[in-house]
Amino acid sequence: MNAKLTPFLPAGVLLVGVLFISGIRPQVVMKPVQPMASIATVYEGSPGKDLAIDKEEQRIAGMSDFMLREFPRDSTTWSIYVGYYDRQVQGKTIHSPKNCLPGAGWEIMENDAVPLSDPAPTAPRINRVVLSNKGARALVYYWYQGRGRIAHNEYRVKWDLLRDAALHGRTEEALVRLVIYVPQVPTGTSKAEDTYMLSADSLARRVMAPLAESVYKVLPPLGRS
Repeated sequence: MNAKLTPFLPAGVLLVGVLFISGIRPQVVMKPVQPMASIATVYEGSPGKDLAIDKEEQRIAGMSDFMLREFPRDSTTWSIYVGYYDRQVQGKTIHSPKNCLPGAGWEIMENDAVPLSDPAPTAPRINRVVLSNKGARALVYYWYQGRGRIAHNEYRVKWDLLRDAALHGRTEEALVRLVIYVPQVPTGTSKAEDTYMLSADSLARRVMAPLAESVYKVLPPLGRS
């Protein structure tokens, strides 16, 4: 894409969205097949502990159902969050973690798109983000899952959302996120020598594909409306 046109891309997506949703059919509320809490509770041989999200945070986030689960890992923890939206309308849409993750001193140090599992070119890609905060680090993987697809690019996700809303009246979707806390390493340590991060990435790769399959089992199938 021409670099001169890139700044106008969000406005273009918004314009297309306005054209799509003008006179659009009513959005169907798509209930999940099962509650998000029924997503697999054991990973790496350890059962997870469900965590609560207070009502005000739920109201701001706008999800209709969610699961937040913490798992032990050595002397620290890692967590899975799945926030489900049975339909997305103004004031009730998925917020990009790229906007929510930075905060309370956390800064994005790395931001990449990587394959979910299979390295083949056709494999779905997801977001990999490394955060840093005064010596603490966190490895975050997240993706958008619903209506038969897994996606990472926010512009593509928005386009698919608008298209499916216009054509099928369906906008249900889940945000899936893994957070793994990683110990700091001495300054000057290379990526190849960063055993903590390598171990965290290995854990994420072992968990992501089974997690995605478990999420698919609770989402409404494509043929249901």
